Amino acid sequence: LVRYCSDECRQDHKLQHGEDCKKRAAQLHDELLFKQPESSHLGDCPICCLPLPLDSKFVQICCGKLICNGCAHANKMREEE
Repeated sequence: LVRYCSDECRQDHKLQHGEDCKKRAAQLHDELLFKQPESSHLGDCPICCLPLPLDSKFVQICCGKLICNGCAHANKMREEE
């Protein structure tokens, strides 16, 4: 990416690299969108492998492991069917 001293200077050079800027902005957006979140000190959910939230309170009765809220909700929905 390029830094400019002013908006006027940026506008003057936009024609030279406008397409490159759009491509790089799209790359940065994709990297941010698909980046996996950092693990918490609780570790990862054994079902979906996403980091456990700090407020996770769901324990699997069968194995005693913590699972994330989303997997707990999906399990509850499955049991109600």
